[in-house]
Amino acid sequence: MNLFDIIMPYIIAGLSVGGQYALIAIGYTMVYGILRLINFAHGDVFMISGLVMIYVAAEVPLYISIPIVIAIIMVIGFTIERVAYKPLRNAPRMSVMISAIGVSYLLQNLALYLTGGLARRYPTIPWISDSIVFIGITTRRVTVITPFLVVAMVVVLVWLINHTKTGIAMRAVAKDFETSQLMGIKINSVISSTFAIGTFLAVAGSFLFFSNFPSVFPAAGAMPGLKAFVAAVFGGIGSIPGAVLGGLLIGVFESLIKGADIILGPAGFGIIRTPMELATFSDAFTFVLLVIVLIFKPTGLFGDKPTEKV
Repeated sequence: MNLFDIIMPYIIAGLSVGGQYALIAIGYTMVYGILRLINFAHGDVFMISGLVMIYVAAEVPLYISIPIVIAIIMVIGFTIERVAYKPLRNAPRMSVMISAIGVSYLLQNLALYLTGGLARRYPTIPWISDSIVFIGITTRRVTVITPFLVVAMVVVLVWLINHTKTGIAMRAVAKDFETSQLMGIKINSVISSTFAIGTFLAVAGSFLFFSNFPSVFPAAGAMPGLKAFVAAVFGGIGSIPGAVLGGLLIGVFESLIKGADIILGPAGFGIIRTPMELATFSDAFTFVLLVIVLIFKPTGLFGDKPTEKV
């Protein structure tokens, strides 16, 4: 087995999970771009999506359950914005952040009540969960198609933002919230649309993620949510391309670290002779990266430099 055969499975798996992080990260970055709010409940909406899918799929066929889950979760996202964030529109940022953390714990405790704290198995989605051989590697189809689906969804999203009335309003509000209000833009509608799009992408991410890791439990959205947040910061929070690139890079590096013992071992580069359990540090890498980015480039790769008004 050559090095290509050893490394490629980890790169492909990393691009897949990185694409799923990217879909969640876009939700973070869009909401921050308009409201300057980190929606800490976003990862838990991702988890609730997986849980709702389990219960709905147990009652109706999958081809019906998927649109039902999308509708339910988008209603939940809309409700969260209207109940937890809209009343605090003019409140200090700290108040809104505390509200977001409260919603996060509410969703986790709701999931704990529904599941009894036990992990539930995600239903198998036909076709995307099938095993295939790709460039000589046996993997699931979802692993291969995820990066392409993410790119397609991002292209559509960018087109919507640049060429539709709602998208132009989003860009105006992100640029100057107060002036947009004075110009007659319906701020509440724009914010609701932003939450709806972010929630839809989180649902899409949950379909892909839990097809690969089919275990849903109350804290299942915590780590993907945090990593997606790091991806958004790494790429430049407020930048959609940055969120996608950040998610993909984090996914690839995380996957390579998980396979580092094999890649660097006797079968790979031969740098280490005995297993060092480097996979233990895969999660730590993400947060070390966050610290490094905040120290050397606080605005991220594609973040705008803050402008001072005189």
